[in-house]
Amino acid sequence: MATDSPKPKEWDGVVSTLNVFIEAFNLAKEISSVTPARAVFGSVAVILTTIKESFANRQDCIELGQTCVEICCVLDRGTKGKGAEHLNQLVRDAINRAQTTVAEIERNVKKQSKRNAASRLFHAKNDQAKIAGWASDLNKILQIFNTELAIDTNVTASNTHNVVSDTHNVVSGTQNVVSETQNMVSDIHRAVVKPQGASDGGNSAAPTSAHGECPPPPPRTCFGRNELIEKVVCLAEDLEPVALIGAGGIGKTSIALTVLHHDRIKKRFGDNRRFIRCDQFPTSLPHLLSRLSEVIGADIENPTDLAPLRPFLSSREMILFLDNAESILDPQGTDAREIYKTVQELSRFSNICLGVTSRISTVPPHFRRPIISSLSAQSACDIFYSIYDNGGRSEVIGDLVRQLDFHALSITLLATTASHNFWDYTRLTNEWNVQRAQVLQTDYNESLAATIELSLASPTFRSLGPHARDLLGVVAFLPQGINENNLNWLFSTIPNRKNIFDKFCVLSLTSRSNNFITMLAPIRDHLRPRDPKLSPLLCTTKDYYFTRLSVFVNPGRPGFEEARWVVSEDVNAEHLLEVFTSIDTNSDIVWDAFAGFMMHLYWHKRRYTVLGPRVEGLADDHHSKPICLIHLARLSHLLGNYSEQKRLLSQAIKLKKEREDDSQVAYVLRLLSIANQALGLHDEGIQQTKEALAIYERLGYTINQAECWKDLAELFHSKGRLDDAEKAGLHAIDLLPEKGEEFKLCQTHRSLGSIYGAKREKEKAIDHFEKALRLASAFGWRNQLFWNHYSLAGLFLNEAKFDEAHSHIDQAKSHAADNALYLGRAMEWKAQIWYRQRRLEDALSEALGALEIFEKLGASTDTVRCEDFLEQIEQAIAARDAPSSGPTATSPSH
Repeated sequence: MATDSPKPKEWDGVVSTLNVFIEAFNLAKEISSVTPARAVFGSVAVILTTIKESFANRQDCIELGQTCVEICCVLDRGTKGKGAEHLNQLVRDAINRAQTTVAEIERNVKKQSKRNAASRLFHAKNDQAKIAGWASDLNKILQIFNTELAIDTNVTASNTHNVVSDTHNVVSGTQNVVSETQNMVSDIHRAVVKPQGASDGGNSAAPTSAHGECPPPPPRTCFGRNELIEKVVCLAEDLEPVALIGAGGIGKTSIALTVLHHDRIKKRFGDNRRFIRCDQFPTSLPHLLSRLSEVIGADIENPTDLAPLRPFLSSREMILFLDNAESILDPQGTDAREIYKTVQELSRFSNICLGVTSRISTVPPHFRRPIISSLSAQSACDIFYSIYDNGGRSEVIGDLVRQLDFHALSITLLATTASHNFWDYTRLTNEWNVQRAQVLQTDYNESLAATIELSLASPTFRSLGPHARDLLGVVAFLPQGINENNLNWLFSTIPNRKNIFDKFCVLSLTSRSNNFITMLAPIRDHLRPRDPKLSPLLCTTKDYYFTRLSVFVNPGRPGFEEARWVVSEDVNAEHLLEVFTSIDTNSDIVWDAFAGFMMHLYWHKRRYTVLGPRVEGLADDHHSKPICLIHLARLSHLLGNYSEQKRLLSQAIKLKKEREDDSQVAYVLRLLSIANQALGLHDEGIQQTKEALAIYERLGYTINQAECWKDLAELFHSKGRLDDAEKAGLHAIDLLPEKGEEFKLCQTHRSLGSIYGAKREKEKAIDHFEKALRLASAFGWRNQLFWNHYSLAGLFLNEAKFDEAHSHIDQAKSHAADNALYLGRAMEWKAQIWYRQRRLEDALSEALGALEIFEKLGASTDTVRCEDFLEQIEQAIAARDAPSSGPTATSPSH
């Protein structure tokens, strides 16, 4: 047979305090001359006696007892020395309602007590919810007394401490127990309710307001907001006005409610915690004032301003949150100016902490506006799993919450929909991939769409004119949003465009980040055009981007530096191409823009593109396929993926030969030879370069012949045929003019510098390197500056001039700041210098950094070479540290 759970030691103190309460109420019952009041006093004594004997919830017992103390003290004060006939009707009605409510609670308490006794267990969790409900009912009584009794007796909640102290007159002979109740409860709250090591996040029922609008219960969870909540709590304790500004669904209301139910806020403000939902009454100053009057317990009908409410507002410290305040603070709304001034005046009360949650940022000055940052990935996942728990976690959810920009409401809706429909992770992923924003709607018609459309229905948004929705569609369509510097040329036909985008930010529909106007991913999913071709404004934006991409990009040519815009807007350009290459496959404009984009990336932002499969999926007879394959191959070369470069070029040359395009066949042959050289297939590269040279000689293309001779010089150099390399390089110089082909001259001088360095002809080597450096510096060619310093570092390393080698490789690293592959190679070369100096730990550190870069880029050839070098370094360290050292390691080849 089950036995009672043992009570903790602190239980004796709880029981003692409850006995104090009970004795006070029984004495008050005997003294009171008002029969309904005696009934109330007697019932609360019975309630606490029953709870004391059979309920396990220590904290709930004490808090419920406190509420009973306040009710009985106010009731005693209001009826002392009076008979029922001397009370006005409002007070009599209030007491009668109190008697009925307390009697009903008494019956329920006894019923619950019998259940507990029958099972011989302390049903703490079950009792908690019951007690919370009873406390809520009792607080409604207190609300009545603090309004209706105040009219007749001038008793308010601010008098409660004095009333409690005065009650010792009622209970004379009980050692002033009631006057000491507050101190005793405070001590027990510290020692019993929150023993050492207890968490602030327990399951205690939150106390409710004594009057006015009770704060709704706090959210069950508020993941990832601890730091922000702590900041708001501190501001509230200092009575600072606080504004929580952000997009719909970001979690503003949850944060506000968590703050209102925070232990320190409850201790500081007690029952004077107010919460007004501003979207639940018509937008006007009279409605706001009436709601405020009701909430603070003033009960002044139809106030026209704050003047009649000031005595109530200034009588006690209070925290008041105006939730969804955008509905009253919209500058274009009804009574906007008057409401703004009223809220501003409320924020200036020295005894009130005024908080607002709003999508609109036009709050009065002096409000502190803590930033509501994005949730962490862990917190976002915790939100999902708190709703949908199928017994395990999955990387799928991590990916989905990232796609939702860690937006709290969207995650909640997605989890709720999945839970309602019993979707497994596979089904959830499929539904999301197909429907996107349409999935974010529950069976009870809660949806992200409704939240967003609420913002679009605001007076301020409606005042922006007919273009506002289309402009939002463009922002939503572009992953990076709109570059603020481009507003004038992107939307030149739209008046007041800057003001419109400012208002988007005011309404929390968009935000600013690094000069871009962007929006949260879930909002973007809802607002972006479903069919881009049906949005004239988006099509115009696309045309502007494609025009920019059509500029020919080559060092030394006009527009080269201007094309660096792609560094900051490459994702937008790529997305436009991804969409329009799929819906407008035969458009010359689209594929010309693609070729231009590849050139922009090649020269200014070396990275892979998601568009490769789109190109390879084109039919072989598509007019743009060969040139697009060529551009993809050139980009692969820069990224160190020479096998991929060769694979793409092999497809391209087949198509070019089928079309009998000799000049393009020669061009692809040159590129293939470069790929083979990088792969160490020098003989194959030499053969392809000679084939290309023969075509250019037949066509009479002198500049292209010079390029082939430069390529042959480098291939001969790699094969160790230094005399042949020198002749080929000098022949290339002879074919190039001094003006107009400076970039090719720069490349060829660098090649000759490396050849003469290998031949140990230092003066000639430095002469050619210096010529190349002068040209690179004059035109700002960072890649050529890099390669020349890189080669000079090797020249001085071969002569064991380590200081000069370090100087040049450090300069090379400085010119590789925006090119990860070049930076990796410079680090590897730096490691070689340290290796030769026997600074093996330094060599190891640099080489490991280089390897990390190569692996991240997928540069397979560089990765293999660097891994071999690292193995040599590790072997050298092992040999050095061995008891008997072996032969000195030699420098690895590079």
